[in-house]
Amino acid sequence: MRKRLFIVFLVPLAAVLLLLGGAYGWAASRSVQQGFYTQQVGDIGTFVTSARQALLSGSSEVLDGELQRYHDLYGTRVIVVDRSGRPWSPQQGESPVLDDATVNKVQLALSGRRSDLPEPVLLPWQFAEQSLVEPIFDQGDVIGAVVMSASVEAPRAEIVRQWILLGIVSVVAIGIGLLVVLGLARWVLKPVHRVDEAMEAIERGDMEARIADDTGPPELHRMILLFNRMAEEIERVVSRQQEFALNASHELRNPLSALLLRVESLATGLDRSWDDEVEATREEGRRMSRILETLLSFARGSDPAPLRDPVDLADLAERRVVAWQDAAAAKGVALALHVHAPVRSTTDETIAESALDAVIDNAVKFSPAGTVVDITVARAEAACELSVRDHGPGLAEDELAHATDRHWRSHRTRAIPGTGLGLAIATDLLATVDAGVRLEAPEDGGLRVVLVLPAAEAR
Repeated sequence: MRKRLFIVFLVPLAAVLLLLGGAYGWAASRSVQQGFYTQQVGDIGTFVTSARQALLSGSSEVLDGELQRYHDLYGTRVIVVDRSGRPWSPQQGESPVLDDATVNKVQLALSGRRSDLPEPVLLPWQFAEQSLVEPIFDQGDVIGAVVMSASVEAPRAEIVRQWILLGIVSVVAIGIGLLVVLGLARWVLKPVHRVDEAMEAIERGDMEARIADDTGPPELHRMILLFNRMAEEIERVVSRQQEFALNASHELRNPLSALLLRVESLATGLDRSWDDEVEATREEGRRMSRILETLLSFARGSDPAPLRDPVDLADLAERRVVAWQDAAAAKGVALALHVHAPVRSTTDETIAESALDAVIDNAVKFSPAGTVVDITVARAEAACELSVRDHGPGLAEDELAHATDRHWRSHRTRAIPGTGLGLAIATDLLATVDAGVRLEAPEDGGLRVVLVLPAAEAR
């Protein structure tokens, strides 16, 4: 944004300086040249009067003295020619040969016409030496001409000096404009930077981050006010969510502990044939306890990093299939586990279990009675895959991209009770351990959900 502000302010400033500087440069160059030619015209007019008197009297001594003193003082060469176009004074007999342009001007002057002054030029190096020729009249007849060739080094140097001064002024003006724009940009962007810093602070968990109301221009104060209100609302919502999570997880721990104690009490009155069922119930209770502890840690804001231990995915999938067997059987759905090879993944076991539970729950829910849900554990190149394949209504190709959105449901399955959170929860859980979810629509119907987990390093 600062770059755009520089462009918006500096480009018009540079354009104005270029326009005004060009106009001033042209005016200065024209003024210097006009002053130079005006002085030449005045001086040559004086020599025309002296040359007329010398030509009429036939004596050149006084004129030669004036011309010599003028040359010594200004370095300007002045020649007087007679009607034939040759230097008139004997002292000027050795004068340099005139160039073609000057000869043409002399011929024009001897014909009784004055030559026009040279047109002003813009660039200093275009200002070249040009001779002025003025005819000498006596009672309406031309009796000669005065040729003046002055050096243009002095006026050219003056034009260059004016241009250098113009360049310095332009650079100073652009520098001042740059400083002004920089200060203005800082002033305008200060609240934007403060908003960015406050958002970063909120993202890091500092819910008390706010912006001072007097930051930046008055036009942005409303934005600051709205941001502070939004931050307060976010803090309130997050606080209520944390309170709810804390209360819910805390309240669930007591009945869960009571339930596990009752299971232990009941187990004492059962024979050994129930040992497997009792142990499975204990394991589910312990898993629920781990989930509640994780929920409590998140609610307290401690945000524990997920564990990254080697996990046997085949063993994990077998445990979850056994745990879901009764729920699936109640709906008339069978669960089939397929393990192609030993598969180990470096991940968080609780997160992987919870994600697999969410996917199996969806598959059982949408599978018609009499069908089979296939759970497959396999190794794929640099990753491990836990796939759950059902034979339910499935999803269209254009629906697969939305299936992991929260509360999204296909129009074909809205009659089935549900919240549309299963796949979204699985996706969010796996994202914390650098894993993901891939959805596929098999050609023979149904849906395949693949949990892609990082593979454990081979030992």
